Amino acid sequence: MKTTRRKVLKGLAAAPIALSMPRFVRAADAKVIKISHQFPGGTIDTGDFRDRLTRKFAAEVEKRTGGSLKFEIYPGSSLMKTVAQFSALRKGALDMSLYPLAYAGGEVQELNIGLMPCMVTSYEQGFAWKKADIGRELAKLLESKGVKFITWIWQAGGTASRVNPIVVPDDVKGLKIRGGSREMDLMLKEAGGIISSVPSNEIYPAMQTGSLDAAVTSSTSLISFRLEEISKALTSGRGKSFWFMLEPLLMSKSTFDALTPAQQKAVLEVGEELESFATSSAKADDMAVADVYRKVGAKVADMDDATVNRWRRIAESAAWSDFAKRNAECERYLKMAKAVA
Repeated sequence: MKTTRRKVLKGLAAAPIALSMPRFVRAADAKVIKISHQFPGGTIDTGDFRDRLTRKFAAEVEKRTGGSLKFEIYPGSSLMKTVAQFSALRKGALDMSLYPLAYAGGEVQELNIGLMPCMVTSYEQGFAWKKADIGRELAKLLESKGVKFITWIWQAGGTASRVNPIVVPDDVKGLKIRGGSREMDLMLKEAGGIISSVPSNEIYPAMQTGSLDAAVTSSTSLISFRLEEISKALTSGRGKSFWFMLEPLLMSKSTFDALTPAQQKAVLEVGEELESFATSSAKADDMAVADVYRKVGAKVADMDDATVNRWRRIAESAAWSDFAKRNAECERYLKMAKAVA
């Protein structure tokens, strides 16, 4: 009788451990995916929308995969330096990054098409790339290099200046200015600017020390990196802009290929669903940036169609032609991009 009771009590004591084992096994089996980006960190509801997008993506994919995928997010280039993230994606040393595509132009020349001055002049035109030949070829090219599109993100940009607003080409003469891509820099140089190339998260100290007089970057970065603190003027992208950047959420193909079909489906579906959030957030920042700069006393200017066309003539002769001459593939990509009205 005593022996039987002891066995029963022993069995009851062991029951909670046995029942909880599947939960521990699931936790142990969860795959952790690291997302790195250069932008300031925040929360899922506040801060730079690009950081928020990565957090929304992580939360929703984790939910849809029943916790089999977990995520760690590293903002502010805290995991690795900004430009190095693309190479890390290719090698499988980094799982995901929200990355300005033109930053990878040093490794894959064709990717500079992602920030070609005056090529894309509206969000609608940019997103039309996705289903056009240029979008399909970009996706194919990236996958051949070991990287996969997850979320297409376009951003308009403007110019912060320590001096006067940068509106027409003559305004950049003699100024140390940052464009954001090789081709953007070529246009600005042709207009008389002195080029200084730095990632957007390094613009503040460069302008603070005077090694930069002005910088062209996305509306969101103009806000998030607090450039209004060291600027006397802003040219906004809320109307027209010569600066539209493709800045997608990317995944290492080796990471993607290692996922189960159900996990891959969740990643792709959530990634696409977040494109509307990205566009509405980018457009909101195009409007908000003017108020941010005006409140600190900065002069705020805008561009119109006629002004963008003046820049386009310079871009075509200085940047577009240079890109096309680099190799046959660059020439082909330029033609495909120009075909999207």
